Amino acid sequence: MNIKRYFGKNSREALNMVKQELGANAVILSNRAVEGGNEVLAFREEDMAALVARDKPTPSPAKVRHSPADTEETLVSMLNRNQRILKPAEPLNQQQLLQQRSLATGSKGTHSEPHATAAAQVAKPLVRSREHAGSEQPGQDRLAQRELAHMMQELRSMRGAIESQLTEITWANIQQRDPVKSNILGKMISAGFSAGLARQIAEKVPADHSETNAMKWLQNVISNNIHTISDEQQILDQGGIYALVGPTGVGKTTTTAKLAARFVMKHGPRKLALITTDSYRIGGHEQLRIYGKILGVMVHAVKDEADLRIALNELKGKHTILIDTVGVSQRDRMVAEQIAMLSKTGLPIKKILCMNATSSGETLVDVMDVYKRYGLDGGIITKLDEAASIGSVLDIIIRERLKLYYVANGQRVPEDIHLANNHFLAHHAFKMTRQKAEQFQFREAEMPFLMANVATGGRIPGGAA
Repeated sequence: MNIKRYFGKNSREALNMVKQELGANAVILSNRAVEGGNEVLAFREEDMAALVARDKPTPSPAKVRHSPADTEETLVSMLNRNQRILKPAEPLNQQQLLQQRSLATGSKGTHSEPHATAAAQVAKPLVRSREHAGSEQPGQDRLAQRELAHMMQELRSMRGAIESQLTEITWANIQQRDPVKSNILGKMISAGFSAGLARQIAEKVPADHSETNAMKWLQNVISNNIHTISDEQQILDQGGIYALVGPTGVGKTTTTAKLAARFVMKHGPRKLALITTDSYRIGGHEQLRIYGKILGVMVHAVKDEADLRIALNELKGKHTILIDTVGVSQRDRMVAEQIAMLSKTGLPIKKILCMNATSSGETLVDVMDVYKRYGLDGGIITKLDEAASIGSVLDIIIRERLKLYYVANGQRVPEDIHLANNHFLAHHAFKMTRQKAEQFQFREAEMPFLMANVATGGRIPGGAA
């Protein structure tokens, strides 16, 4: 019986060598780890069959008989167990195979020096192969991960395409079956409302409404979902500390001056105090100082939390305190610093967000997401006179259920600020749509394609009613 020995960097490579030379049915005698890799002793299946036939004992009546099937089953199970670990491996080159064969042949002889020389020759390529395999495995894992990510991306793209096509077909059918709902949807989107909110409301239009009645129903739904204050008692007469917050350029300083003027006209200048935190912009506090001088109200400029706490302590006898905060981008870390400065005073400061009516819906969502983290008590719409549509800002107010205090529509102090009126805003939103440029109007044929790309979000809190 010719038993051969094989060396490999690991058991998989050594077994692969056995499989290449002796065949897939070779009999494995041992598989053990040695210095430099793994050693496998094996011989051919034919040798095993000859050995079993030669050494098969004569059965004795006193002993339990074992049929040849038992022996064959044992050998088969052994082969199956060995074949389960025979995983695909990279083939050896001819030089390595010759070195392994010479090493196996030398192990049967009596010369130890040639054996040591052959082992030394094999050790170097085995080390290199091990290092190569270690660097190759992470690369294979990364390749598999990339393939899986690519597959998932393709599945998501297919799902999105199917959903878009189904939505497009659905809205094409709605246009033919219910043109009133389609008309309401187009008017809302043209007014600047998001497609998600427009779709939700359009789907709830009563089936028996004509186009005129549907528009009245729509304006009523919009106005009922805009929460406003009933009169100025909730801000000017009630008193307290109010901080106007918002990104740069929304008109916080002018709005603060307008509110101050309205308060002075009703209660006089001695019950009012003005504070500005805008010490970063060159001459930032001078504009408010000019308004304060005209109104006869002292303006206090603060730089940090300590200054603000001192100023509020000195002004604790005032009926109303208005704080004009510095204007920075909603993505600036200074927003968090400003809100923290207001929060650490220990006093109940109400934060009112100023929202520019000319901003796009995406920008307003970005602003709202930042400031609502710190808690908002109300909002003011500014630059209403400059906006071509106000559906975007009304959409945000409806979604966030933000209480609306005032709307500002010009630079005049104090004439161009008014209490928010939900019925006026709902009517004004669709009145402006009729004056919109033709190239920005949505046509009926374009509605299915537009709705095909709209997500399923956009619900009104509490429902549209």
